[in-house]
Amino acid sequence: MAELQKTNDSQEEKNIESRETNVDTEEVKEKKSSGRKGPVTWITRFVFLLVIAIFVWYLYADRYTPYTDQARVTELVIPIVPRVSGYLTEVNVKLHSVVSWNQLLFEIDKRPYELAVQKAEANVENVAQQMGAQGASVKSAASSVGVARAQLDRAQRNYDRTQRIIKKNPGAVSQADLDRVETSLNQAIEKLSSAEANLEKTKKQLGIVGPENPQLKLAVSELEQAQLDLSFTNLYAPGSGYIESFNIDLGYYCQAGQPLATLVTKHDIWIQADYRENNITNMKPGNKVDFILDVAPGMIFSGTVRSIGYGVSSGNPVNRGGLPEISSSGSWLRDPQRFPVSITLNDEDARKLCRAGGQADVVVYTGDRTFLNTIGRFQIWVNSWLSYVR
Repeated sequence: MAELQKTNDSQEEKNIESRETNVDTEEVKEKKSSGRKGPVTWITRFVFLLVIAIFVWYLYADRYTPYTDQARVTELVIPIVPRVSGYLTEVNVKLHSVVSWNQLLFEIDKRPYELAVQKAEANVENVAQQMGAQGASVKSAASSVGVARAQLDRAQRNYDRTQRIIKKNPGAVSQADLDRVETSLNQAIEKLSSAEANLEKTKKQLGIVGPENPQLKLAVSELEQAQLDLSFTNLYAPGSGYIESFNIDLGYYCQAGQPLATLVTKHDIWIQADYRENNITNMKPGNKVDFILDVAPGMIFSGTVRSIGYGVSSGNPVNRGGLPEISSSGSWLRDPQRFPVSITLNDEDARKLCRAGGQADVVVYTGDRTFLNTIGRFQIWVNSWLSYVR
């Protein structure tokens, strides 16, 4: 029994020593493993530093090389609007026709307007004749005044002579003769007054003699308006470009003021890029621009900032006479306000490729910053090739 007890004690001591040895080995392994960094740790640190670098680049690039994909090609769009009404008798264009400046596009039936011109011309001649007749009337009225004055003078002399005779010899003139003389004098006075009134009336009817006569001026202006309306029956192209929004043909009755087609001009093309408010902090007219067009994947074009918008509609109209309405955003981050920036196209090839409403991506270089500008060019280059798949 004593020997068996010694054997058990020695075995227990060996087990204890073995456990202590294992513990020491694990502690050594843990120390060695803590001294070496695993690949996950290095990857995590790299990604963290990369994210910080991208964030810092974004903050600077957002203000010094701002980029936007919210940009569209803009061209001048002119509606072809007739100024007179009538049926179309000539249609010289089709949809998407290329036209040049002052090219005849449409003709409206001229016959009603030619008749209006003839009527206005006849009216001018009539007024001129009336002026001649009124001049003769004035002359006749003036002659009547002269005759009336002569009759009044004779009647006045007869009356005065009769009065002198009565003073010298009261019985020399009968009462009937005296009444007759007085009546003749009163009649002569009335005739003169009537003749003078008639002369004044004919003068007023005649008005100003010559081109400044109001009736003649009115007739001439009506003739000019009729001739102008006749010229409006021809509709010409106000510029060079191509025809859009066109679906009419001969016999169509066009209303004055209602567009017949749309002319998209080619003499002025620009890109309107909508930038956030903090993008335009360092932007100014004349800054260099690179842009790409969806219609030309893989190609980069150059441009220049033409102008920067000074205001946009906020969606809250001023309520005059009342209190302003304030709209609040329910989201955690408010939507950034964007302002239009006009970009001039420097490449003639880009002008040929552009179509009104086409989409574009734009990056603006606000200064000579080599690092940021290089990254901006790389970004626009990558997006130019991505436009193949979007």
